[in-house]
Amino acid sequence: MRETVIDLQNRRSVREFKKEQVTDEELMEVIKAGMNAPTGGNKQSPIIIAVQNPEWIHKLSELNAKIAGAPEGFDPFYGAPTVILVLAQKGVGDPVEDGSLVVGNMLNAGYALGLGTRWINRIRQTFETELGKKLLEECGYEGEYIGVGSCILGYPANGYPGPLAKKDNYYKIVR
Repeated sequence: MRETVIDLQNRRSVREFKKEQVTDEELMEVIKAGMNAPTGGNKQSPIIIAVQNPEWIHKLSELNAKIAGAPEGFDPFYGAPTVILVLAQKGVGDPVEDGSLVVGNMLNAGYALGLGTRWINRIRQTFETELGKKLLEECGYEGEYIGVGSCILGYPANGYPGPLAKKDNYYKIVR
């Protein structure tokens, strides 16, 4: 049990990845961790789309960078070979909160497996575009979904960054 707490305290976001693809077993372990995140009323509104197709990753990266207003050529996925997108069904439970827990579980599971991870935003805006809707359609999802976030995944090229300083008033204990 202590290992879990240590992993939670030591996980860091990675920005440099090896080109090597994660194994199917590692990918499924991360996805299963996401699927086991709690959801309000156990409504299970989130869906998980793991993208390993380089063409799709490139399209999604270009769109994400455009939405962010980043300079041309910037890769918001930092070259990660896997991009796991999390969306949640509109009007079912607490979609954003539920999807956020899914992403969080996957970030932590990736670290526990020795993988590099990082949360990437702008998924809501991505799935409001025609490209996002096309990907959902290709994956066989119908209905209204809210893009919540994504977990980029791969083998860290240069290990994990060190811890960052925490603000002084990060917590209070009321007794």
